[in-house]
Amino acid sequence: QVQLVESGGGLAQAGGSLRLSCAASGGTFGNYVMGWFRQAPGKEREFVASISRIGVSTSYADSVKGRLTISRDNAKNTVYLQMISLKPEDTAVYYCAATLGFGLSTYVQANSYDYWGQGTQVTVSS
Repeated sequence: QVQLVESGGGLAQAGGSLRLSCAASGGTFGNYVMGWFRQAPGKEREFVASISRIGVSTSYADSVKGRLTISRDNAKNTVYLQMISLKPEDTAVYYCAATLGFGLSTYVQANSYDYWGQGTQVTVSS
């Protein structure tokens, strides 16, 4: 149905930057609320950011506000996570997620999403 493929993960120094991309196919991209989640070893999957169908509304975890920015380009069927001022605690596998939504909706719970990417590793050194 909807396939999501992440890219852009890798190694960064503390204080550095990365931009993650998630390319979607198999659906009408503008109908989907998109989200980013992350999971560190031995920890639960946690919410990072969500963006509404055409990008009017966004939601962020408190731990990433002001440092990580979610955006989308519906013409390219792609959602992004711009990461600046990275911290070692940002180290995790980052997952892109999608679900059908309405209007300005954003979702912060993982079980709200129906489709998931394979994940991309982000490692931040101190």
